[in-house]
Amino acid sequence: MALAYDPLFITSDKSPIDIASPPPPPSSMILTQDELKRIAAYKAVDFVKSGMVLGLGTGSTARHAVDRIGELLRQGKLENIVGIPTSEKTEEQALSSASLSPTSTRIPSSTSPSTAPTRSTREAPVGRREGEAFVTDNGNYIVDMYLEKDMGDLRSVSDEILRLPGVVEHGMFLDMASTVIIAGELGVRIKNKHSSCC
Repeated sequence: MALAYDPLFITSDKSPIDIASPPPPPSSMILTQDELKRIAAYKAVDFVKSGMVLGLGTGSTARHAVDRIGELLRQGKLENIVGIPTSEKTEEQALSSASLSPTSTRIPSSTSPSTAPTRSTREAPVGRREGEAFVTDNGNYIVDMYLEKDMGDLRSVSDEILRLPGVVEHGMFLDMASTVIIAGELGVRIKNKHSSCC
């Protein structure tokens, strides 16, 4: 699993709450990408406290986080969580599994319906229901853009995607996170953004 290094983040092993995370796997075990995503998602849920309002993302890592939140709600370890989903699919999952109140790389992207017939073969509609493309609350389609090689510089990839005709936005949230959680062969790392104030 290759990740771009960002010097704005520093490593920290501190977790703000004591909800148990899954233990790291034995060093001889090779994990799949989905297993690493689950480990990172569970670690992210360690930051969730009762009474929080949570933005619920879209994608496989978010799916694992929503499942974990649901498990903790059912166990009574979390309560009064309000989830704000980014898609109908995430909302359905949150309502059903979490009981929340309302080998290529793929990037979910929002595209204008007027460009749907001319979309590139690099894009594939996601979230289909009975053969229909997934439509956002704004009436845009959500498509997965498949990249054939390593993303490299994320800002360049972001700019390139946003320049594609009809693309409104994508699922890369650059410069918005203060903490990132990375699961890899050596375990879980938590990186916090340097504060430029104080």
